[in-house]
Amino acid sequence: MHGSITEPGVTLDVAALRQEFPILQRAIRGKPLAFLDSAASAQKPRSVLECLDDYYRRFNANVHRGVYTLSEEATFAYERARGKAARLIGAGSAREVVFTRNSTEAINLAAYSWGGANVRPGERILLTVMEHHSNLVPWQMLAQRNGAHLDYLPIDGQGRLVLDDLDRLLTERTRLVALSHQSNVLGTINPVRTIADRAHAVGARVLVDAAQSVPHMPVDVRDLGVDFLAFSGHKLCGPTGVGVLWGRYELLDAMPPFLGGGSMIKLVELEQSTYADVPARFEAGTPAIGEAIALGAAIDFLQSVGLEAIQQHEQALLAYALAQLAEVTGLRLYGPTTPDERGAVLAFTLAGVHPHDIAALLDTEGIAVRAGHHCTQPLHRLLDVPATTRASFYLYNTFEEADRLVGALQRTRILFSS
Repeated sequence: MHGSITEPGVTLDVAALRQEFPILQRAIRGKPLAFLDSAASAQKPRSVLECLDDYYRRFNANVHRGVYTLSEEATFAYERARGKAARLIGAGSAREVVFTRNSTEAINLAAYSWGGANVRPGERILLTVMEHHSNLVPWQMLAQRNGAHLDYLPIDGQGRLVLDDLDRLLTERTRLVALSHQSNVLGTINPVRTIADRAHAVGARVLVDAAQSVPHMPVDVRDLGVDFLAFSGHKLCGPTGVGVLWGRYELLDAMPPFLGGGSMIKLVELEQSTYADVPARFEAGTPAIGEAIALGAAIDFLQSVGLEAIQQHEQALLAYALAQLAEVTGLRLYGPTTPDERGAVLAFTLAGVHPHDIAALLDTEGIAVRAGHHCTQPLHRLLDVPATTRASFYLYNTFEEADRLVGALQRTRILFSS
């Protein structure tokens, strides 16, 4: 087993980083908390907690319309956070960033607004079988409304997309390709640029669900060559209730509103309304002001650590965990077996033990993991398992925690085999 939290070439001082996360100082059932569920929602550093508290204590006010000091301070901080989100993903302009509640709402916005205006009866939407429900259900709903058809790119036995099927599935009738950058179950990192280039060659637009990638690696929308990208604040050390839809400005500017009400208008008359410019057009009503500002603080925190360093640390943890888990009798891991093809998300089953029982037993040892279908029921049916247990690593996790996970699984196996 590993005796250090660092590896050659890994620059993170994880011990110091952990001190920035108050919740990691907790004990669960008398054991130090090993939080291995960041793929669902990451923990928050002190700077984010203090930022959210500071907003409500010092300048809590609505944004954009007030001319008094508190409102101007709130507006400045809110729009500054938008700029931080734009720079995080290499957007050409902060006007291309729309604040939403989460990735789910961001994808629904694109499906309802862009999809409703651009996808016609008989046209096709290409998805993948590994998608989270958030990147499946909105397109199903669009297809039902507009009379479109859904196609699915399959995966191979290692959980990688079968790109050989692209020529068959991408046609002049394909209006959109929507796919995850990294699978929340298989960990697979998909070749987005390759797929985007081929989609654009037939005139299709490309949307990427980047909820599992933006928090863990450098992501640049220009390098990916996509048209829309969605991510959530709560997975990158920010608060719940705020997310981002990025879109190319010319696409957003041509889209009708998603919701109607205050803030998203220029002029309202009794018979009709004139809508605001992008991004205000898509931010009806009072937004999650404090949450957006605190998202900016989370971005500051991650960038101070360095996304490259975070990715390098996670890859080292992943390689180590893969090697150790391979020694657990009866454990089956889903997704690519080599670290360079996947992120630090490990979904598995253990022969003879229900995934929920595994999660419950790990909790008795202070280890927090996820169990279930992880909002990927079609993928789990394809894998022929009703559920999996999932451990996911982030910048604050250590090699000792990986050892604790493996040791607990070994004890679980012995308990259920006796």
